[in-house]
Amino acid sequence: MSDDDAPDIADLKEEARQRDGADPLRYLRDRFYLPPGRLYFDGNSLGPLSRDAETEVSRVLDAWRVHGVEGWTEATPPWFFLAEELGARVAPLIGAEPTSVIVTGSTTVNLHQLLATLYHPEGGRHALLIDALAFPSDTYALESHLRLRGLPPETHLRFVPSRDGRTLRLDDLLDALTPPVRLAVLPSVIYTSGQLLDMERLTAAAREREILLLWDLSHSLGIVPHALDAIGADGAFWCHYKYLNAGPGAVGGLYLNRRHFDKRPGLAGWFGSDKARQFDMSPTFVPAVGAGALQIGTPPILAMAPLLGALRIHEEVGLDAIREKSLRLVDFLRRCARSLLTPFDISFALPDDLPHGGHLALTHPEAKSLSRRLRENGVVPDFRPPDILRLAPVPLYLSYADCLAAVITLRRLLQTGGVADASTSASTASTAGWVP
Repeated sequence: MSDDDAPDIADLKEEARQRDGADPLRYLRDRFYLPPGRLYFDGNSLGPLSRDAETEVSRVLDAWRVHGVEGWTEATPPWFFLAEELGARVAPLIGAEPTSVIVTGSTTVNLHQLLATLYHPEGGRHALLIDALAFPSDTYALESHLRLRGLPPETHLRFVPSRDGRTLRLDDLLDALTPPVRLAVLPSVIYTSGQLLDMERLTAAAREREILLLWDLSHSLGIVPHALDAIGADGAFWCHYKYLNAGPGAVGGLYLNRRHFDKRPGLAGWFGSDKARQFDMSPTFVPAVGAGALQIGTPPILAMAPLLGALRIHEEVGLDAIREKSLRLVDFLRRCARSLLTPFDISFALPDDLPHGGHLALTHPEAKSLSRRLRENGVVPDFRPPDILRLAPVPLYLSYADCLAAVITLRRLLQTGGVADASTSASTASTAGWVP
């Protein structure tokens, strides 16, 4: 009997077969271009191209070819209003009114804009707060705003500690939301371990203590439903190239709560103008009402085109159905890993009792080499230093059978000692399997 026919694997194969057969979303797989002969588990870094997104890119190119400059008013939809239209379509994914959402800029640019607009140190409230596990770009942005205001980051940037280097405790987060903190930036989902934070509890605590709180939704948008208006979030920012599959470096988005509509943009630009007066070419800036005022430059229409199609899939099936399958896939992937990998020094970055986003984070001392070898053997994972191997079973195009196959491939590598590859150069080994 081969290893793949062992009782533990045979039972998992039968479960996967039954679950896939009953999956109402299985038809979506054919809408995506997946790498031939490979299982794509890196959609939490960059989602694959969908046929829907491809169609919209072609359609926007056709409009440019036919209309030229008149595409700003004659294309369908007109380019002049495309950022607002896309914002209105993204709004349901985060539980927001359309006017509070705009598709613009990029993740870090939008964080800079929100900081420039909302962060006003005064009196004894001057510190900025971020977590010790934050994506580095968020920390860089906060440091730069402190320096712009003549405040040394060494004394004015505070960090919520992580007790284990992988997760954050709610008590530690709540304890950190105290004066002299003026504004905090936190992730909805920690990008390494996948921990999903209690956004409602933290937002309520921040408001009670008169601390502004911005949420980085980059690792939850499109895979986890949100209710930003309902919980009273101040602002949020994100990318669209992960679970929304809008393309490499796709245009980002931001949210601004209605209670901040009276604040002038910290960084003003002409596309943030009131649409009715934008072409007056007045030297006096008249901002739009809502998040649209935080636009700076002309929107990159070709970079926005894939999102037009990518959103269609989410709108078609609904985020609740996507989340339900995501939870089931991650649970099945975890059970496969626990059943087949525990003898091989594999562990989990996130305890079972903590809520998660859309990926499973495994830890192993040779995670970097494992990431490279998995790619060589038909599985595309993601590595994060120092020892995390991330697998994202995205429900739009992956199956239960795919989850089991990925774990079986990883087990074979560990069984045969096929982790390290001495022939790989140091420069290649330092980057293999690690992308933004």
